[in-house]
Amino acid sequence: MAAPQRKLHLTNSKGRNATVVFGSLKPAPGPQLGLPSKPVHFERYLASTPEGLHEQMQKAHGEDYGQALIDGDPEVDLEQVGRAIGETSQVYLSAEGEVLHAPPKLVEVILDPEGEEKERRDWEDKQANVNDELPVRWTGRKMKKEDALHRFVFSRTIQIAHSDGLTYDYLYGIASELAESGEMVLMGGGPKGKDPLVFQTNGTPYRGFLEGRVDGKRYQLLLHLSNMELKRPAPAEEEGK
Repeated sequence: MAAPQRKLHLTNSKGRNATVVFGSLKPAPGPQLGLPSKPVHFERYLASTPEGLHEQMQKAHGEDYGQALIDGDPEVDLEQVGRAIGETSQVYLSAEGEVLHAPPKLVEVILDPEGEEKERRDWEDKQANVNDELPVRWTGRKMKKEDALHRFVFSRTIQIAHSDGLTYDYLYGIASELAESGEMVLMGGGPKGKDPLVFQTNGTPYRGFLEGRVDGKRYQLLLHLSNMELKRPAPAEEEGK
């Protein structure tokens, strides 16, 4: 694990709190592509120019321009297509394809469980609630590790670490309590611990499950983050009922 840089305000099962540090776990290196001593690198190449897009081809060659493509490849600009692409910049386009010189107004669309639109409202920045001031709270809702692995998809894991002797004792106690029970505990954000965890402004909201491991005087305290719950689909209704 790289040296942690960020601070986290954490409460335990007794409601006591402390400021600790955390960092992302360093993943194990994956398989390397290529041959020995010959690593693979990737390049981006231009696939088309504006004149080769559907709307422009339609204007130039009519509604059905399939035969024109076969006869002469009019969509291929031999001077441009296939050139390597270096650095790029993001631009916004209107519905007519014109460049917008100011970011568009963002609108939040709320959908119901069936995917139908329920509400539209102006976008508001969602502030982070994981820092050294707002505590991440112990909710008391525990779950066996096996059950959590079958119910949630964990997309990220961070490791919580001590910064001095006092926070070592504090975190070792939390890790020991969780390791003895073989459970994870749900951690929540906000004033009452009922909100999901948001690590940066407009970041992904996560459910956080705290896991503790102990080996003698050593401990490991892991906060597993999930934004997807696995649910069994409802059984299809039998025909005629």
